[in-house]
This record gives sequence, C-alpha cells and structure tokens, in this order.
Amino acid sequence: MESKTERIGGAVAWLVLALVTLVVGVAMAFQVPEALEREREFRAAPACASVPVEVSGCVWKQDFTVRKADMHRGERGESPEAELVLPSGRTWDVTFRTADPVASWLEPGDKIVGLIWYGQVVEVRDADGRRQQTSEGPVEWPEDRLGGALACISFGATALVGALWSLFARGGRRHMRAAAVVRWHGVGLGAAAILTLWAQQAGDWPLWTIPAVWGPLALLLVASMVAFAIAALRGAPGKDDPRAAVSSAL
Repeated sequence: MESKTERIGGAVAWLVLALVTLVVGVAMAFQVPEALEREREFRAAPACASVPVEVSGCVWKQDFTVRKADMHRGERGESPEAELVLPSGRTWDVTFRTADPVASWLEPGDKIVGLIWYGQVVEVRDADGRRQQTSEGPVEWPEDRLGGALACISFGATALVGALWSLFARGGRRHMRAAAVVRWHGVGLGAAAILTLWAQQAGDWPLWTIPAVWGPLALLLVASMVAFAIAALRGAPGKDDPRAAVSSAL
C-alpha cells in the first residue's frame, strides 16, 4: 500500500508538472496572434525584382543543390536537417519541423528551389512540385501554437486541480481516487488536443477546425471526469483504479 509520504510526493510531482505545462501553454497562446500576422505577411509578400542584397520582406526563389540530408530518425529531440549549396558554392543549413513531405526524400545532388524571406530559407520545393516549410517558415505555425496551447492549458489546469485536491483535501482514499481521476482525465484532454492538431495537419483543414473539433471532445471528457470523480467519492464499486476508470470512459 502506498504510504502518506509517497502520496504527497506524487501529488507534488503532479503539481510541478501542471504548473510548468500551464506556463508553456499560456506562452503558446500569446504567440498565436503574432504567428497569424507573420503568416499573413508572408502570403502577401511580393516577389523580389532581383536578388536581394540585404534582408528583405519580398520573396526570392533560389536554386540550390543538396549536399547532404540527415533526418535523425530515432534520435529524440533532433530535427531533420539538410545542407544546401548555392551555385556560388556558399552553403546554407536548414532544419525542418518534420521529415515529410520533402525532407525525407532529399538526396545529395538533388536540385531544389528555396524561398528566401527576410534572409531565411522558409520553404523548399522539389522537382516533383512538393513543397515543405522549414523551421523558419511561418505557414502552419499558428496551428502548431494553438494546438499546443489547448493541449498544455487543458492538461495543466486539470492536473493542477487534481494535484491540489490530493494535497489539501481531507477524506481518505476516496478523495485520493477522485483526485487521480481528475488528473488522468487531464491527460486525456491534452492527448485529444494533440490528436486534433495531427488530424488538422493531415487534412490541411483551416485553423478554426482545431477548437471546433477539440471542443466537443473536451466537453465529453469533462463530463466523464465529473461522473467518475463523483463515483469515486461515493465509493462506487470498480472505481479503485482511476486509470482503469478513465480507460473505460474513453
């Protein structure tokens, strides 16, 4: 059986995780308007009349040759990257958020076109017409920030409630089980936001579909959380394992 010290330690760990996640989520939420403005500016940017000699808000199409490409498959935390070469011989290093649809197919010697905006390669296009934003590209950045904000804030807020409940509520094992139910539903809320973001990116849906799809899922999960928390407080049978309760609800 878990001791009181272990329970407190676990609740404190959840509390710290919840607070950190909330801070990250709020920061992401504040980045959404700026990301939207930057994407609008990029889409409205005119083509450069000539090769820009300094950082410019116009868009220039530049031919590159791939010198090397490394997808870092299986290496956690490493972004796909490529080294591109200008006709002059100057090299240009770029990174990507994901390996598809272009980066994973790059091979040394391939010819690609890079879009330069404000002194950065923000997009690459291959010979088959496929295009992909680099890590500096503004397109799809608002969706990433919004999806991340929903995931972090929903999980952080719910986990915070569950952690504080575990630390300060008096009432024994029933309250501990109810608090655990709340925390694990927070995991479900965050996961639902991430899955919604993946679906939006795969389907190339507009930004507004993220809250439109996630919202009903979140309401169902909140209703499930309340129902199972009440059941845990009443000592309903079969609710001793909060994770099992969440699994059955999902």
